[in-house]
Amino acid sequence: MKLGTKFGMKPGLRPGLRIGFQSLEGRIATLFLFLIIVLQVVGLVVIQNGIDNSARNAIATELSNGEKVLRKLIEQNAQKRRFSAQVLARDTGFVQAVGNDDSGDQETIRSALDNSARRARASLTMLVDGNRKIKVSSAGAGQPELDKLVLSLLDQAEQNDGASGTAVVGGRPYQVIVTPVKAPITIAWVVMGFAFDAQLARDMKELSALEVAILARGADGAWQPVETTVAPAETAQIAQQLRQNLSRTFDVTLSDSRYSARMVDIGPAGEGRASVMLARSIEAAVAEYARLQRSLVLLTVIGIIAGAVASVVTAKRIAQPLRELAGVAHRLERGDYRAQKGFERTDEIGALAKAFDSMRDGIAKREQEIRRLAYWDTLTNLPNRAQFVMLLGEALLQARRHQSSVYVLMMDLDRFKHVNDVMGHNFGDALLRQVAGRLQLQVVQAHPEAHIARLGGDEFAVLIPDADMHTVKTIAAAILHALEQPMSLDDQTVDIGAGLGIAGYPAHSDDAEALLSMAEVAMYTAKQRNDGAVYYDALIDKSSANSLSLLTELRNAIERNEFRLHVQPKMKLDTGEVVGIESLVRWVHPERGNVFPDEFIPFAEQTGFIRVLTRWVLEQSAALCRDLAAQGIDLKVSVNLSTRDLLDQDLPNKFSEILKRHQVSPASFCLEITESAIMDDPVRAQQTLERLHAMGVDLSIDDFGTGYSSLAYLKRLPVDELKIDKSFVLNMENDIGDTKIVRSTIDLGHNMGLRVVAEGIESEAVWRLLAALGCDQGQGYFMSRPIPGDKLAAWIAGWVPPVRSPLPYVAAIE
Repeated sequence: MKLGTKFGMKPGLRPGLRIGFQSLEGRIATLFLFLIIVLQVVGLVVIQNGIDNSARNAIATELSNGEKVLRKLIEQNAQKRRFSAQVLARDTGFVQAVGNDDSGDQETIRSALDNSARRARASLTMLVDGNRKIKVSSAGAGQPELDKLVLSLLDQAEQNDGASGTAVVGGRPYQVIVTPVKAPITIAWVVMGFAFDAQLARDMKELSALEVAILARGADGAWQPVETTVAPAETAQIAQQLRQNLSRTFDVTLSDSRYSARMVDIGPAGEGRASVMLARSIEAAVAEYARLQRSLVLLTVIGIIAGAVASVVTAKRIAQPLRELAGVAHRLERGDYRAQKGFERTDEIGALAKAFDSMRDGIAKREQEIRRLAYWDTLTNLPNRAQFVMLLGEALLQARRHQSSVYVLMMDLDRFKHVNDVMGHNFGDALLRQVAGRLQLQVVQAHPEAHIARLGGDEFAVLIPDADMHTVKTIAAAILHALEQPMSLDDQTVDIGAGLGIAGYPAHSDDAEALLSMAEVAMYTAKQRNDGAVYYDALIDKSSANSLSLLTELRNAIERNEFRLHVQPKMKLDTGEVVGIESLVRWVHPERGNVFPDEFIPFAEQTGFIRVLTRWVLEQSAALCRDLAAQGIDLKVSVNLSTRDLLDQDLPNKFSEILKRHQVSPASFCLEITESAIMDDPVRAQQTLERLHAMGVDLSIDDFGTGYSSLAYLKRLPVDELKIDKSFVLNMENDIGDTKIVRSTIDLGHNMGLRVVAEGIESEAVWRLLAALGCDQGQGYFMSRPIPGDKLAAWIAGWVPPVRSPLPYVAAIE
């Protein structure tokens, strides 16, 4: 045999290629190597971005500090120049000349101004008389901006003995100094103007190491460089790029080098006529980190090489023992159990091999444990509901044979939920165990043949066969008295009580579930009235007068085929494709006509008849699913389960028989349960759900968001779907709060890997909004009301999804 044929390859392929790319060892090595490369590259990119950001931040800090230095430098220059102006303003001869009005004194004034300007290196001078009119000016006429600035500074100069500002004269910014001339009152003002020149730019660059450009805005609104510290060729580039940048901080390119620049306004307040641009080379700032970047690249390469070697070695260490164990498993499959004895290892693989030896014994032990979990309450070691119903059925059978009586006492603890919430679940569990002990002590002493069971939560039941009413009342009184006594746990004393209901055969019913239901009705009446023990009476039943015969009518409805299966289609919201249906039951009563589900479903749940009704819906849904598949229509059928269904440990077996009878795959079904149904008895509910999920059935949390279950518990459930309650969907197009809740639920479901379905869609707008939020599927009156199951195929053939259209208001919820 050729090597390629031996390994199951097509002729012409080399065995090494198949082993390298298709074996577990090759996939592990490839995966590890891929992850290492991704991590190294991502790390390098992140660090590189960090370096760039650090450089940018450093540049921003330098520019900010440079702005402070510039303003300080301008202020220092203003102080020095103000002193020069004050020397002139306080000169006695100058003051006398200013006080005279003849023309000769004006020449003296002009001469004094020119001499002082040469000494102070001022570019222009001016004298404003006491009437605030310009008397002498070296700037010439036609300088409105300068005149306006000077006049605005006169009052400030008089109060502070001097003032300064900035004006643009002849396309160049000037620092203007105004000083009052007093004799002793203010009789005039001396004005000196100093151009922002190249010396200022050089001083600024020397202090801050930044490139500097002094700018003035021309008549066309464009910035024109006046003085710069860069080369003349780059000055033209500055002017050109400033036309494209209007922000305060921006990037410029000078001689193929990138600079980060900041505009510092030095002109008159609010006018933006004069500015100084400070610039820092980005390349020079990043160059400080170049050595670190080279080191990081080198470390990345080394890390990838080391990771590749480590991944290959790790893959071999994982795959080789698995190959050996696979050979052992094949020998076990052929019945060669001796193969396990020769496989000895001390690691996890060895532990797995030893597990084969104990598997046979473990199966028998697990069967025994499953039986115990199915019929016994693990917390109190009392019979659970399933076993209690069996015991009650046997007791009723014996009572009918011997014409005796059977009584059921059901009780629910008062204030237990409050104790559980305040003291914690461990304390609550201990309290339930102590209650169970007290019940056994009181009941067994009074009637040794009685049975006690924990039905779930804080509900207990007592079965008393072959007893009279006096004995039953005595036992009930003893139970209530025992429960009224304070209970001490962990140095805590707890006072609880109970509401107790009594129902019996033959007075009330000969059906086990009906007796339990009647005892439950009496129990809740006792709790409402705070009446201790209440004996069942038809008058206290919460249902209508017709409810007394409703159980019989429901059974007859099954036999007379009065129930009808209706379905409501479920669509993909992004395409409108029909992908599933929800099965619903309708009752066509021969006398009442159409009976609404709200009128008989709650009663069915209360009496336990809901289990029979659920089996009918499952049976009809499986038949419909088979008929649709024969027509080429493959849909996932959703069926609701009640609390009592979840507590039925035999439900998975019954459902499996239905699927086999109709030759339908479990994957064709999705069973919906509510949060409240799960939380009534979480342990038993989870056991039932895990068995259903193991069959391949999808599970859905119905009416999600209306219950009070914890996410910590829900995430442990083997569910595949979340169904958003219609109360959040109906008005979500008009209520942003509902929309946010729906969006959060969709995100939560997707983050948990679940399919999300919305019910209650009654408009196209809601459909589109849900689709935009990423909801997977939906159902509602907008698509279709519930229709008879036999008309579904025709409806699907005529279904036309609405035309896709954008939703302009979807962004409003972001």
